[in-house]
Amino acid sequence: MDNKSPITVQALVNTPLEKAWACWTDPAHITQWNQASDDWHCPKATNDPRTGGKFSSTMAARDGSMSFDFEGTYDEVIPLQKLSYQMPDGRKVLVTFAVEGSGTLVTETFDPEDMNPLEMQRAGWQAILDNYKRHTESV
Repeated sequence: MDNKSPITVQALVNTPLEKAWACWTDPAHITQWNQASDDWHCPKATNDPRTGGKFSSTMAARDGSMSFDFEGTYDEVIPLQKLSYQMPDGRKVLVTFAVEGSGTLVTETFDPEDMNPLEMQRAGWQAILDNYKRHTESV
């Protein structure tokens, strides 16, 4: 598999579309779900979900040993449908929201980076998406 082939992760969230969108875009919610494992957290998030808007989430190890800002600029935002953005290194991400029964199917497709194995990247993004699903279904 070519390292430049996009990776896709999905979650069917058992909640209406409007709530799924709000939990994805509201910084107060983002800080509750945006981590891949329990030893990390997201102490700070900002989000301006409009075309040309920017977002930033601080991803930090709970023990204080490491942190980084995950950030990007939105190329296109269609409320309740999709967010596409570009990260500072040029990689692109597309997030779509689709009504499926009484829930919402959230699909993320992202360009992988070159430093970590593809499966590790897929697993990490899926873990964050799974945390989002758990949080959104519980609030």
